[in-house]
Amino acid sequence: MAVRSAPDLENGSSNGVMEKLIEPAHTEKHFTSGEIVRDIIIGVSDGLTVPFALAAGLSGANAPSSIVLTAGLAEVAAGAISMGLGGFLAAKSEADHYYRELKREQEEIINVPETEAAEVAEILSEYGLEPEEYDPVVSALRRKPQAWLDFMMKFELGLEKPDPKRALQSAVTIAASYIAGGLVPLIPYMFIPKASEAVVTSVGVTLLALLFFGYVKGRFTGNKPFRSALETTLIGAIASAAAFGMARAVQSS
Repeated sequence: MAVRSAPDLENGSSNGVMEKLIEPAHTEKHFTSGEIVRDIIIGVSDGLTVPFALAAGLSGANAPSSIVLTAGLAEVAAGAISMGLGGFLAAKSEADHYYRELKREQEEIINVPETEAAEVAEILSEYGLEPEEYDPVVSALRRKPQAWLDFMMKFELGLEKPDPKRALQSAVTIAASYIAGGLVPLIPYMFIPKASEAVVTSVGVTLLALLFFGYVKGRFTGNKPFRSALETTLIGAIASAAAFGMARAVQSS
């Protein structure tokens, strides 16, 4: 039986190490568009359900398709503006809150540095670090005020610096998503003059859209796609059924 010499063993070990070193670097893939997806979900989900419920309710009152379509388009326009403005104000409020806390934290670092340094030590100790391990980190941060400020904003307050374009982006995304969702249940009324017939097609089209949207939403949010699809569709169906039933009840009274 052949026995490998020491140099061969060394070369074999060396080659193994080299093979590991030249392996492709690990690439981490993280989903970083959570805020945009959230805005799309808000816009589309409301866009599909609210105009759908309105159209179903008017159809239940035997309104002609032209009236249903006019009212539906008016609601889509008003809803898109309202929700877009709401998204803008929400993002603006988050940004204002961040900068208020940033200014306060900056003043505390200047006026009560010992207290702030103790807070850094407390935060690091919560991660299992011992004093001899986190003391150098605390000292290093005290020598770098900006890094210290960033650390406190993120780890003490849990706040991330907002994108300056976030408010406008949120408004546009929510409004556009609302319009896209809101037009779906109204399309049948553009081609079918009789509302009582158009509403049947609208129900089918909207339920399919809700199923598809719920499935996609589940994939992006990490939930079970089929369960998300069913839940989203159920909510839309309940909303439209309630509106249709109320319109029928008012008409018959």
